[in-house]
Amino acid sequence: MGNKEIIDLNEFARLDLRIGRIANAERIEGSKKLVTLEVDIGNEKRQVVAGIVEEYNPESLIGRLVPVLVNLKPVKLRGVESQGMILAVDVNGKPVLLHPDTEVPAGSRIR
Repeated sequence: MGNKEIIDLNEFARLDLRIGRIANAERIEGSKKLVTLEVDIGNEKRQVVAGIVEEYNPESLIGRLVPVLVNLKPVKLRGVESQGMILAVDVNGKPVLLHPDTEVPAGSRIR
């Protein structure tokens, strides 16, 4: 388990994790890593900034299903507001996107 604190199920339940479908993706000008994603989370679309451009061409992201942490406090990155977080695996400092192994509706809750 490493050095991470153990949490109980109630703490995990506070996270609003859903599958989102990337509707649009655009590089953030002046950044080597950041992309602005428009993500459909079922009942709305959210703008999410992700540091994945070095590994993923923005055009190749459109239509992909990805897990999103929806109830994260918004932050500004390079002047662009991010209203959630795409979840990815870190492999030797490089992001690898996660996705469901079958087609699911945008907004499906992860539990």
